[in-house]
Amino acid sequence: MSLMSSIVADKKIKILYIQQNTKSFAGVEHVVDTVCSEISRKFGASIELDVLYTSKHKNRPKSRPAYNEITRISRNTLHMMKICRRTVACKDYQLVVVPQIEPAVLVMIACLGIPQRIAVYLHGNPHRECSHWKAKVLFFLMKFYFLRHVSDVFGTSPRQLESFRKMFGSEVRQTWLPNPVRRFDDQSNCAIDQDFVTFVNVGRFTHQKGQDILISAFSELARIRKNVRLRIVGYGEDEAALRQQVLQLNMQSVITFDNLPDNPAPALSASDVFVSTSRWEGWSLAICEALRFGMPVVSTDCQFGPSDILTDEKLGRLVQADKIEQLVAAMAYYVDNLRYEKTYSDYRKAYVSRFDVDQIVDVHAAAILTAAGRAPVKMGDVPAFEAR
Repeated sequence: MSLMSSIVADKKIKILYIQQNTKSFAGVEHVVDTVCSEISRKFGASIELDVLYTSKHKNRPKSRPAYNEITRISRNTLHMMKICRRTVACKDYQLVVVPQIEPAVLVMIACLGIPQRIAVYLHGNPHRECSHWKAKVLFFLMKFYFLRHVSDVFGTSPRQLESFRKMFGSEVRQTWLPNPVRRFDDQSNCAIDQDFVTFVNVGRFTHQKGQDILISAFSELARIRKNVRLRIVGYGEDEAALRQQVLQLNMQSVITFDNLPDNPAPALSASDVFVSTSRWEGWSLAICEALRFGMPVVSTDCQFGPSDILTDEKLGRLVQADKIEQLVAAMAYYVDNLRYEKTYSDYRKAYVSRFDVDQIVDVHAAAILTAAGRAPVKMGDVPAFEAR
């Protein structure tokens, strides 16, 4: 039985996603936008999918999405909650999907008295997010009251879901929904500088992404391997501090910065090795996009995503997050063995193709339909995604 044939055809299933009330159109926002657009394109005859925006996002795509976009800009948290309540109440939604724990609790508080199925869609690290008093209060409310009213918990990584289960003592049904990995017009790797091995890091310039760790480690690598260069690609609040760190280490001829907020392809295609030094992740699209270009990856083994992606040394190597010497040694390995490692380029590209949006859209659609109580799907009906 196909997924489409399992959907009741005589009445559209109404689903609402609520985007985060944030300023930047970053990882979570991109994933929701991409997944909802693809579901609407493929299953639009049977699924009516709305996405609520309550804030203006930087770097948001200007193209019109395939889903129904609802924009109601909020002035503050209370106003945002009122907007969510009015939006949920105005249509007979079979399911409301809310990314992240804190927004989910706020939405559930706002919708008290409205019988509504709600799914929580995890993207980050629950342990890290419960770091300030407001978060602690909302996490407490989720654990001891609202969780029992949650229909389903979706997550971006198997380890993330297991951590949530243990942290909250949850018995709610959980589903791993792989993040879609975008394709680029040109995914060839054309690193042509034969004199240097170029490493690249892509991500927001924040404490979480750990570029400060990378800069320190790379200064050590440059002392033992003179033929290395590092490109740090991104933008964010820590940029000035990171540039100052490079100056203090006198590494400005070795480490450079690029601002490519929408498309890292030029940097990825011109580099040899991708390196990620995040302190924590929910999932790492940056690692997956590097694999698109056939590059080997060095990554800290942080919670949660890298170890769920780099399941084979042909893909890359994991190092302990607090061991700079391991990071330096792993990068030195690729400097010394780059020609050999490039023989696995096609293997890496083939591996990451399992996360193409057209491969994972059925998994996402099946999950929301099951959570909505409309189409319980057997494992054989949609592609199975399991950590290797």
